[in-house]
Amino acid sequence: MNTASAPTTDETSLSARETLKALYAYVHPHRRAVALGLLCALFGAAGGLLQPLATKALVDRLASGDTIAGILIALTVLVVLGTAVEAFGAYVLERTAESVVLAARRTLVGRLLRLRIAEWERIPPGDLMSRVTSDTTLLRSVSTQAVVSAATGAVAFVAAVGVMAFLDVVLLGVTLGVVVLVGGAVMLVMPKIARATERAQDAVGEISVALERALGAFRTVKASGAEERETVRVEAAARRAWRHGVQSAKWEAVAGSADELAVQLAFLAVLGVGGARVASGEIPVSTLIAFLLYLFYLIEPVSRLVDAVSQYQEGAAAISRIAQVERLAVEPTAGPEDALPRQGAAVPGPASVRFEEVSFRYRPGRPYVQRQVSFEVPGAGMTAFVGPSGAGKSTVFALIERFYEAGEGRVLVDGRDVRDWSLSELRSAIGYVEQDAPVLAGTLRENLVFAAPGATDDDIRDVLARTRLDTLVERLPHGLDTPVGHRGSKLSGGERQRIAIARTLLRRPRLLLLDEATSQLDAVNELALRDVIVEVALETTVLVVAHRLSTVTGADRIVVMDAGRVRAVGTHEQLVAEDGLYARLAATQLLAPAR
Repeated sequence: MNTASAPTTDETSLSARETLKALYAYVHPHRRAVALGLLCALFGAAGGLLQPLATKALVDRLASGDTIAGILIALTVLVVLGTAVEAFGAYVLERTAESVVLAARRTLVGRLLRLRIAEWERIPPGDLMSRVTSDTTLLRSVSTQAVVSAATGAVAFVAAVGVMAFLDVVLLGVTLGVVVLVGGAVMLVMPKIARATERAQDAVGEISVALERALGAFRTVKASGAEERETVRVEAAARRAWRHGVQSAKWEAVAGSADELAVQLAFLAVLGVGGARVASGEIPVSTLIAFLLYLFYLIEPVSRLVDAVSQYQEGAAAISRIAQVERLAVEPTAGPEDALPRQGAAVPGPASVRFEEVSFRYRPGRPYVQRQVSFEVPGAGMTAFVGPSGAGKSTVFALIERFYEAGEGRVLVDGRDVRDWSLSELRSAIGYVEQDAPVLAGTLRENLVFAAPGATDDDIRDVLARTRLDTLVERLPHGLDTPVGHRGSKLSGGERQRIAIARTLLRRPRLLLLDEATSQLDAVNELALRDVIVEVALETTVLVVAHRLSTVTGADRIVVMDAGRVRAVGTHEQLVAEDGLYARLAATQLLAPAR
């Protein structure tokens, strides 16, 4: 059974300083709301701090025979008011926590959608999605509750210790001795919580990866009878998440019960020592009662401090995973030309394309997929790229779109290096139909206008007729507003390809890139779309990658590629006569006599 873990973005965790810096960045925009929540929490803590003193005064008055009505009323008002203020503060903090999570998710989603293609191909989408969903959820507690709990716990603890010192220093010494002893043991547990939580979050990411893998090829899974195997794969990741989650819960339980243990042990010690001091007359019984009340009061601030540290350890794991995404390379949002006149945007008509000695490989140390590729497409018309699989044909389109940057040489559009264009300006001039012609979940209309949201109904009707989709729309129950299913699951492969082409034509690009755009069409629809492409090529530069040469025999020029190099350029007739590789490809498809 293959249970290999999913590759992660970056295995390096953040240091404590880096984690705190990242946490501060999330909290800083909401600092006023956090401060308000902190003040409310401190007010509630102050009310609790005064109750033991009021109880001491009440006992002393009972001993002297004075009335206690005033003290009881004051205590009641204090409890009710403190509870109301704390409740309001808790609401403010919870609302702020949700705002922190929202901001983190917006930032992450915006960054994920701007990732460089190389980063996107390296990391499973399921793992990235888990960082947006489950990891950001852990920010909810650490960004507000942990901060406030640590602050109020520390202030309340110090204030209580001060009052206890005022009541009796000897009993305070006994209390602090027990607390320090138990607290030291708890601090040894905290790193274990952090490690277990981070591993659990990684395993949750693996669950998302495994599910995305199976659901993304749902029909293939069923057709292969692989449901049980894929279930085992997902369950293995779920079991790893469970195992690490249980480990984290175990250590959290140890840390969570430590505060009560410390107070209980301190209570027993104080009761013994304090009882002896009362018996000897060194302190009155009211002091011992007040001290014991403060001892139980310490449960809350100590608990707050322990919870804050636990939440921080859990949040640190999430912050580390989120920060790893924030370190991924993204595409620039602006280009050097922003300081220059937008010459490219003003150029009318079809775009020209030129490759000058372009060499490219996907990563350093990997083989080159293009070697000194040079060709020129002057303007309107159709240019086809043919050759064996792996010849580097689709890479031509990826370099034009700047999905990747050429390692050597230059790629020029309208005579300008594509690196001198802003991405938005460059891609707005290009229409691109991918090889697998993806269709997005949603309605047919939403898919058609995806690249051209301003398209009119007349534009849509025209492109539907040109791509022979009008008959499809007529038989759909809700016409253009019919959902097409996840990834277009309710459509045939040919219908998905025609929708992808229609979507691109609606954009009215100056440069049209078609990567095996008719591979799933029947002969009748292929012929019809070939006529559409020929028509579009009269006013647009069309580049086509094709394995079926029947679609490109009428191209103005055909670029033959092999092993990452351009070996020949010419028309169909010229290449059949002059290039052996092209002639063999044509012969195998019965488009030329065998040689």
